[in-house]
Amino acid sequence: MHISSLSEKVRHALRLDRAVGLVWQAGPGWARASLALVIVQGALPLLALYLMKLIVDAVTFSLATPDKSAAFQHTAVLLGLAAGVALVKALCQVMAGLVKEAQTLAVTDHMYDVLHAKSMGVDLEYYENPHYLDTLHRAQQEGPYRPTRVIDGLVGLGQSSISLLAMAGLLLSFHWAVALILFGAAVPGVLVRLKYSAALYRWQRQQTQTERRANYFNWLLTGDVHAKEVRLFNLGDLFKGRFGDLRKRLRHERLAIARRSATAELVAQASAVLAVFGSFAFIAYRTVFGVITLGDMVMYFQAFQRGLTYLREILGGLAGLYEDNLFLTDFYEFLDIEPKVKAPRRPLPVPRPMCQGLSFDHVSFQYPAGDRMVLQDISLSVEPGQVVALVGENGSGKTTLVKLLCRLYDPIKGTITLDGTNLRSFETKALRRQISVLFQDHVQYHLTARDNIWLGDIDLSRQDTRIAEAGRQSGIHDVIARLPKGYDTLLGKWFEDGEELSVGQWQKVALARAFLRDAQIMVLDEPTSFLDPKSEYEVFAEFRQLLKGRTAILISHRFSTVRMADHIFVLEKGRIIEQGTHDELMQLGGRYAYLFKRQAQHYIAQGAT
Repeated sequence: MHISSLSEKVRHALRLDRAVGLVWQAGPGWARASLALVIVQGALPLLALYLMKLIVDAVTFSLATPDKSAAFQHTAVLLGLAAGVALVKALCQVMAGLVKEAQTLAVTDHMYDVLHAKSMGVDLEYYENPHYLDTLHRAQQEGPYRPTRVIDGLVGLGQSSISLLAMAGLLLSFHWAVALILFGAAVPGVLVRLKYSAALYRWQRQQTQTERRANYFNWLLTGDVHAKEVRLFNLGDLFKGRFGDLRKRLRHERLAIARRSATAELVAQASAVLAVFGSFAFIAYRTVFGVITLGDMVMYFQAFQRGLTYLREILGGLAGLYEDNLFLTDFYEFLDIEPKVKAPRRPLPVPRPMCQGLSFDHVSFQYPAGDRMVLQDISLSVEPGQVVALVGENGSGKTTLVKLLCRLYDPIKGTITLDGTNLRSFETKALRRQISVLFQDHVQYHLTARDNIWLGDIDLSRQDTRIAEAGRQSGIHDVIARLPKGYDTLLGKWFEDGEELSVGQWQKVALARAFLRDAQIMVLDEPTSFLDPKSEYEVFAEFRQLLKGRTAILISHRFSTVRMADHIFVLEKGRIIEQGTHDELMQLGGRYAYLFKRQAQHYIAQGAT
């Protein structure tokens, strides 16, 4: 997943094809327009410089000729041509600015598309891996804007190269030493930039964790999730101080690199100044002794100045390309992540309807970042239309079983089959389309109430009557109907005119989202954990009707829900220790019976008070 050495990073940084490819994909038309403008703008400076030489020589000649009128007419024609070239240059600059703006916007949006697509495609396990989070952070930082900078660098490089070739040829016609000095004056500054670009890249890569930590404290201080606790426990100053300490450390280290770079840059610039004025003195000397004309002197002066500028732009552009592409390797590193949960090359169709059901056969699993087996030798079957419940304390592996069923992970050992076919044989999206899940940590979408439910099955029309029906089934319909705009009311407080719901009401919305999906398998992970007993009763009074024709897996600590199941599996430390119906397990007098009686005593005690 990670590029291991800096030398390999440098080798990747010298490749520009991927960056160019990303920009071309974003907008090939804008790329062509940019290339055309590069060629035109690169050739214009030589034409302008030559016209300036002719103007100076014409003015010099007119001083010595008696026919001032004719001489001025010739000069006026040259001035008109020079003005035309300046207008063309101005037009090209305006067009180039427009093209650059359009290309930048297109590339930025395209890079976000690429970033989002890759983020959706990686396995869930990566989000539990801090090294992946570092890679994602760097990709998010560098990906959206670095390719545009690479293209800007290539555009400037092409334009400056064309102009430099013209200036270098002109100076070579004057004296080879001047052309040599031109190149020698610009090299030290570029070497300095290359050195400190690599140093800055190494530092930034090493400090990714620190930057993410600082961002975390910023999120704690500014986000709505922690706002209540931050105020109740007076944590604001503590988190603010920790954020400040991290940012101060980052700032000091970055400034130290900048100071070293500035010192080296000053030395390089001083040597360039000496070289420039030495060349100017040589050109002036040859003019004084009549070897070249005054117009030639102006032309060579400007040719050297512009040539030095173009050379610096070229070498600086190369250094910039190296720097930008060096940072882009982090984005490529992210794009090169390969998912471990892969769809088969020739997927089989998911059976609909199921005939045999689901089967876990000696399944074991350990999270990649974990150090213990979460599931050990699990074997269970769920028949079509059957409602089963998974019971156990937190950490017993219940939710992990659901994640394996949805192929968010694959088991380390054993197989999971649907109608006798391994889940790995199905196309992943097609399999998940047949499963509707309500996780305990369900999402609260700051969208309309209608959208919050519709997201359960986006193949439906947003106006489909089944959305309201799902709201009725979950018991949230009456609450939504009383909102200012009914189902079109924005939920949450992130945006203007949003209406906040209680935790239990949000859970009912998520439950409606799960009911809406036309899936064969319904998984409800603690579906009533935030509901009061009355609401829970209302939801499950018609429970069997809601699940009619569906296979259901319930995970719950509330035994009033669990006892409705056809079959119950009791998990402990990743193993199935008991199974059977509610009555069978109560007669067994084991772990399930103990947990049920303990909860029943709790409710009796609550009723007594």
